[in-house]
Amino acid sequence: MNRRTFIQTTTAASIALSHAGSLFALEADNAYRKNMGIQLYTLRNEISKDPAGTLKQVAAAGYQQVEPFGFPKAEAMISAARAAGLAIHSTHFEWDSVVNPKDAEMSDFARILEQANRIGLRHLVIPYLQEGNRGTLDDFKKVAAHANQAAAMAKKAGIQLSYHNHNFEFEPKPGGKCGFDLFIEEFSPEMKFEIDVFWVKAGGLDPLALIQKLSGRVSQLHLKNLKADLKLPTYSTGVPKDAFRELGNGILAIEPIIVAAKAAGVEHCHVEQDQSPDALASIKQSMEYLRKL
Repeated sequence: MNRRTFIQTTTAASIALSHAGSLFALEADNAYRKNMGIQLYTLRNEISKDPAGTLKQVAAAGYQQVEPFGFPKAEAMISAARAAGLAIHSTHFEWDSVVNPKDAEMSDFARILEQANRIGLRHLVIPYLQEGNRGTLDDFKKVAAHANQAAAMAKKAGIQLSYHNHNFEFEPKPGGKCGFDLFIEEFSPEMKFEIDVFWVKAGGLDPLALIQKLSGRVSQLHLKNLKADLKLPTYSTGVPKDAFRELGNGILAIEPIIVAAKAAGVEHCHVEQDQSPDALASIKQSMEYLRKL
């Protein structure tokens, strides 16, 4: 994928789609709207103080499922979610078990798969790469090879492995190619993407167009919005805290993205807001927006 060509050839179509809200009104029984998830990193501070009370508020806000983080060290989140009647299909997990495995057999990841199967998870997501794993295209290629090995193991266990992007994957390396290009080329059919629309936009691409391009290869979405005056592209994850906005409160048209998700075969959508002065108020605001679509 040539980034410049990709952006030029998709921008016009994406703008048209993003402004065609009346054409894409979500049906009342839209599967994503009825089963919207929340990535619990959004509520990490609240959960650390009161997991049970926080997850009850998540359920009361209208969310039907949650995506924990830090698995397998996520017992409090999982227990509180189940007590609140929330489904758990997916989790972010300790990524070094795949990205920097301690042995050729990926024994640590094998144990994570066993634990995931025990509690009925069907998705595991690599959530991040440290700087040492993303400096060069060769680093990305090494990550892809490890991810492919792990995805084959996960498939045998009945679990889908995916990779969650930030913005640094879209930074051009010498020659013009970026790490995300390398992942598109190198990931096996067993390995999929969890697309975070905020970070795609922060990295200078159109998330709607990217979802369409990767149709059949995107397992899940992270839905969030970003403020209008953020200078783009940026490849640093150290964006201002107020860059993160609720659904309906930023520059991304969320409805066409949700429609595109269905066409692309996306299984689950999760609201996430990395930073908020009042995370519970933010997730309620995002849900109110979704209810009005």
